Amino acid sequence: PGIYVCAQCGHELFSSRSKYEHSSPWPAFTEPLRGDSVAKRQERPGALKVTCGKCGNGLGHEFLNDGPKRGQSRF
Repeated sequence: PGIYVCAQCGHELFSSRSKYEHSSPWPAFTEPLRGDSVAKRQERPGALKVTCGKCGNGLGHEFLNDGPKRGQSRF
């Protein structure tokens, strides 16, 4: 339980309350902690590149409509 932070700068990114089990080997979250926690840019249809909202450190992707419930994203 707690807050996941950027490994590079310590900026707060995700709450453990939004974490869920997914078949990928990486932690999966349904939403960032706050609106400024992450920055996103279109990488390809259905996937956005996600970086730390403070320092720009790469965090992976947001996969649209791939969350645990219909219409949710997976980070």
